[in-house]
Amino acid sequence: MRANPDGTFNVVGNQGDTCGPGTQLDQVVLKVSPSGDVTEETRTLLRKGNPNCVTGRRPDGLHAAASVDCDSALGRHFAQAAHLEAASIQAFLRLREELAQHGADESLRAAALASALDEVMHTDVSTRLARRFGATPPRLQVEARPPRSLFEVALENIVEGCTRETYGALVAHYQALHARDEEIRGVMARIAEDETRHAELSWAIDRWAHERLSDAERATLREARQRAVETLREELASAPDAQLIDAAGIPPPEVAASMLASLERELWA
Repeated sequence: MRANPDGTFNVVGNQGDTCGPGTQLDQVVLKVSPSGDVTEETRTLLRKGNPNCVTGRRPDGLHAAASVDCDSALGRHFAQAAHLEAASIQAFLRLREELAQHGADESLRAAALASALDEVMHTDVSTRLARRFGATPPRLQVEARPPRSLFEVALENIVEGCTRETYGALVAHYQALHARDEEIRGVMARIAEDETRHAELSWAIDRWAHERLSDAERATLREARQRAVETLREELASAPDAQLIDAAGIPPPEVAASMLASLERELWA
């Protein structure tokens, strides 16, 4: 806070977060008058957010989250994580309904429901961590969508599941080993197990849908996965906040690039 000669004073703070579509972290300077009126003087971009934050499974119709007002990078991170985990509940429930509509067997439908229940727990623990570090998760908004074709379901699955969730599961295992914070390390160990099952479900759905799609549709899916991998590569080049690397075990860019390369060799080739 800084007093000005005219009796006003300036307050400097950070606003926003760096996890999720459309996010960014800004430094904001506010002027407060003697009567208490507040005006924004300047806003400076500190860091663009990661639109491909690898937490959860984003449903079609998900609105971008509001910014999280918290000074702690850990608070902002887990608040956005809780928002995306909550969105994943709806994504898996919708997936279960659509699998039934397209004649998938009971094992796939049951696995989608079990995944939704996992995401309830993930939302709860991420919310607890967010509040521990002084943040509140943004309100979830997901627009209702009409039933989708099998191709549309498979397209979302190959991007959100076979790419994002698969990489996200690997990140969760890394965090479970490298997070300095004991509570975060324990939470990520449990989430890593669940996210691995979710990734396995995505690949099972991909195999099931593959047999029912045309050659042209299968080619489009391959192209979509390649684009999703390239998007991941671009986003992972940005260094996370030092707090996230240390306390939460988020992999730094060189480790993230190595993990992505291993998936490209072993799974996405």
